[in-house]
Amino acid sequence: MKNIEKGQSALVNDTCTDCGSYADIGAVIDEHDTVLVIEKLGAEALEQLETLVKLAKVRFDAVQADIVEIEGGQQLSLTFAFSAEKMIFQLQNNL
Repeated sequence: MKNIEKGQSALVNDTCTDCGSYADIGAVIDEHDTVLVIEKLGAEALEQLETLVKLAKVRFDAVQADIVEIEGGQQLSLTFAFSAEKMIFQLQNNL
């Protein structure tokens, strides 16, 4: 932990003064990580991805979806407004 503290900016405060815990938040959440890419193969790929699109749009207002054909299936790109939305969606849908 001492080496990590030495290597970071003096502006970073990653120790909870209330509980004494250390957390490297930047390693967990990247504010620019808003695109979730999912590939499905087989005959039911498009149907499975369209179901995920519906779930995402019901849960989050500004989510954008793009499905493209790949060899043997489909690829879905979901773009969320915030990285936290992406993480919540992944957790709620076991992705």
